[in-house]
Amino acid sequence: MKKVLSLVLVALLILGSFSFVFAEDAETVKITVIHTNDTHARLVEDSYNGVIGFAKIAALIKEAKEANPNTLVLDAGDTLHGMPIVNISKGENAIKVLEAAGYDYLTLGNHDFNYGKDRLFELRDMSQVGMLSANIVDEKGEYVFTPYVIEEVGGVKVGIYGLSTPDTAILTNPTNVPGLTFEDPVEVSKEMVDELKDKTDVIIALAHLGLDESSSITSKALAQAVEGIDLIIDGHSHSLLATGQLENNTLIAQTENYGKNLGFVDIEIQNGEVVSMAARLLAAADTAETVADPELAAFIETIKPENDPAFTEVIATTDIYLDGVRENVRTKETNLGNLSSDAARDATGADIAFVNGGGIREDIPVGEITKGKIAAIFPFGNTIEVKKITGADLKAMLEWSVSDYPAAKGAFLQVSGLEFTFDPAQPVDSKVMEITVGGEAFDETKEYTVAINDFMSAGGDGYAMLAKYDTQTIFGTYEEIIQNYLVTNGTAGSEVSGRIKVLEVVVEEPEPVEPTPVEPAPVEPEPVVEEVIYIVVPGDVLWKIAAQYNLTYQELAEYNNIVNPHLIYPDQIIKVPAK
Repeated sequence: MKKVLSLVLVALLILGSFSFVFAEDAETVKITVIHTNDTHARLVEDSYNGVIGFAKIAALIKEAKEANPNTLVLDAGDTLHGMPIVNISKGENAIKVLEAAGYDYLTLGNHDFNYGKDRLFELRDMSQVGMLSANIVDEKGEYVFTPYVIEEVGGVKVGIYGLSTPDTAILTNPTNVPGLTFEDPVEVSKEMVDELKDKTDVIIALAHLGLDESSSITSKALAQAVEGIDLIIDGHSHSLLATGQLENNTLIAQTENYGKNLGFVDIEIQNGEVVSMAARLLAAADTAETVADPELAAFIETIKPENDPAFTEVIATTDIYLDGVRENVRTKETNLGNLSSDAARDATGADIAFVNGGGIREDIPVGEITKGKIAAIFPFGNTIEVKKITGADLKAMLEWSVSDYPAAKGAFLQVSGLEFTFDPAQPVDSKVMEITVGGEAFDETKEYTVAINDFMSAGGDGYAMLAKYDTQTIFGTYEEIIQNYLVTNGTAGSEVSGRIKVLEVVVEEPEPVEPTPVEPAPVEPEPVVEEVIYIVVPGDVLWKIAAQYNLTYQELAEYNNIVNPHLIYPDQIIKVPAK
């Protein structure tokens, strides 16, 4: 009897150990979060610019869901506006593509309001992709979008809440968001975490905040200020976070922009606790062998011809590269910025014309320029207005333009009709040192006519000083005016010519001291290093290239006889001296 009992106990112990293993396996769940941000309506694959395209993204999502059914697909905003293929439908084409690709939720970026809040509400009501934002409320203090959802994924409860940048109030035309308040993301997140922490195993903030220092609140600051957020799927700053960024035990994930990368975050949950998270990106170059989803590819083809008759018309050609690279138009004078502002001044007859760097969305390579290309560069449909303002407010505009330099800032102004110099070392509101208007001395007490877009005119991009002035005249859109200018003038006069000058910091060399004669020690000859040839790619700046080789940009400019070190072009050959 004892022998039988012993055998039974041994059997129970063995079965118990097996059941423990099975229980442990059952309590470990892997969830995959697929994400995009700042696609700006890039629906179509573009191998030249490294854009995956949504037909391939759809195929990749299906493949990931087959590998792991516990998959969520999220988008962090600036999705519904940007390119003619979407703008022509006022965002509906983007919604249809996201639905077909298998997206679950998106949050709202500032540019998603560009059609006005009423149109966005129409898109919200027609969309099967849930729109989330917990910090946008109406005059009654009520949510206008779903603040959060709780999804059960593989038995794990995942809380997802949305956040939109408070800067939306000035980063879309203020007339697009009347009656809406964008509340503090930190305070709202504390409320969301309190609401979700006892109801969920994982908390995700789906945010359009970004990491730009010029933003009023960043995702990094949010993670540092609020405990309990496991993951922030982020957008707005177009940041490339190859493996994410960990801040205060919160992982921040972002994919750069335009669908150049598809983001993946793998989350492992054990016994209701997050035990690991890993972020990764799949670049467009890695999807060369991916077969696009045939149904979505066919749908995209059906909406492309709507633009073809008008947008394929060639209006001009250029034999020079026109620089509209995001980092350049938001930090310095460029030839495309000059061309654009010259066109606005020519059409309006204003003393001065401004184009905000954030309004220029693409560059122009050498060759033919089509209407579609101009529409892609200026996709927002902004009209140009003329106002008469005081010299004091004109100077305030220039101060605001350079206040965050060298950080890339959408409010940075490309100019026509004036030149100015600024000193980055000086305090905010005291950086602008010299201004001339039409070749004459600037006068703060004088009034000047300025051509700006309707976005800035209403106080957008932080130019609140403009909102108090009456509009004297309204002209056509940027794309119309620039098309007409190119037909008449081509690109003549657009070269970088010192309209915006940055005061260089000059360090005085100490007086030379005669050295005491010393018998030189024998020196082994250094090995000869061959001169390096570097080919410039879009987005390069000289100081970044120089830093790679432990040089200053001045040394590199002098060695290559570059007259303006702030202007280099893609495919330009830079010779790096041996050191």
